[in-house]
Amino acid sequence: MGFIRAILVFISLVYPIASEAASVSEHVLKNGLRVVIVEDHKAPIATFQVWYRVGSIDEPLGKSGLSHLLEHMMFKGTAKYGPSELSRIVQSNGGMNNAYTTKDYTVYFEIFSSDRITLSLDLESDRMQNLTLDPEEVRSEKKVVMEERRLRYEDDPQNSLFEEVVAVAFKVHPYQRPVIGWMSDIKYIERNDLYDYYKTFYSPDNALIVIVGDVKPDEIMLKVKDYFEDIPSGPKIKRIRSTEPEQRGEKRVLLRKEAELPYIIVVYNTPGFPHEDSYALDVLNLILSGGKSSRLYRSLVYEKQIALNISANYSSFNRDPYLFLFSATATPGNDITELEKTLYEEIEHIKKEKPSEFEIQKAKNQIESSFIMGQDSIFLQAMKYGVFEMLGDWRLMDKYLEGIRKVTPGDVVNVANKYLHEDNRTVGILIPTKQVKSEK
Repeated sequence: MGFIRAILVFISLVYPIASEAASVSEHVLKNGLRVVIVEDHKAPIATFQVWYRVGSIDEPLGKSGLSHLLEHMMFKGTAKYGPSELSRIVQSNGGMNNAYTTKDYTVYFEIFSSDRITLSLDLESDRMQNLTLDPEEVRSEKKVVMEERRLRYEDDPQNSLFEEVVAVAFKVHPYQRPVIGWMSDIKYIERNDLYDYYKTFYSPDNALIVIVGDVKPDEIMLKVKDYFEDIPSGPKIKRIRSTEPEQRGEKRVLLRKEAELPYIIVVYNTPGFPHEDSYALDVLNLILSGGKSSRLYRSLVYEKQIALNISANYSSFNRDPYLFLFSATATPGNDITELEKTLYEEIEHIKKEKPSEFEIQKAKNQIESSFIMGQDSIFLQAMKYGVFEMLGDWRLMDKYLEGIRKVTPGDVVNVANKYLHEDNRTVGILIPTKQVKSEK
């Protein structure tokens, strides 16, 4: 899972860029399955990805974590390939595979030498329709996921605070739930819950295949049809749409937990791409926190030395509006209140004084240079196409870059004033507590 998280951090910088001059072909099978193929012969490898339009946003009330647990169960076998057989086949053929779940979608992928890529078609078409979901395997994997949750969140004070803040920031929208699920919900997920969810959302008409690499589109497309076109489409999905009401006052969360240093998270509700304000928000994000020369790091870490670290993150590539997030750890001996106050001063500063043309251009260059660095990775290319297809169409990549290039200093000031204000703010503070020694 650490590998996937690292990849996603890198992709968050890389994928929102215009499509390169690549040979792209797209198809829709008779069962509704969309296929995007990008021909790239720089190396004799290829990646095969299946994207399902389902994530934690789609889970029924009381069943948080269902999408993530089903992702785990997708590796537990079909009638054709038993538990762990899929990964064994991939590895024995020199490939690698993994998966991850987000709030909006779930992705499964393999990377092979291009002469072995047909293996992906066999394996993925099989588990798209024939997952076993053995009750004993479900019980066992629930324990695995509960332990994963315990280690990553309940035993991690900063991640625990993040969960609390997001849960408070969203009053109505299901983004309030963590992707991994709440512990009490995971505990009571049953095999039938997983089966019904699988049969509803894991159907070809709710999926996307992305193939990038050393392939011949016409040849690989014939094989995709052979493996996938006879899979029946699923029932019509009735998605529950939620609209978060406007926030009209600051919300605050205090978390007392064993930790070394105070920590703060501040989030603001913001629209996502392709909203007209999303481009300026992306540029604002990099001006404030685009490396050690950015405003926040230079002021709070280097000059005032009241923070060990500080970062900003604007999540624009979600199905629905999400958050603009700031987080920082106080230096030993410094009051978290002073850190919070100074953070707001920096935000107020950019509201009143336009960033320089140099800062604007630097932020734009960071976005484009990140794209260039990712060009040699077929995996990152495929991720880029998949993300934008989940948003509606891979061609939105071009719209994104056009919007970024048009951002002006005035646009950055406008969005800062529009969204980064007290009434639209949720604040979380981690208050360290001392470890209580148990009596022997």
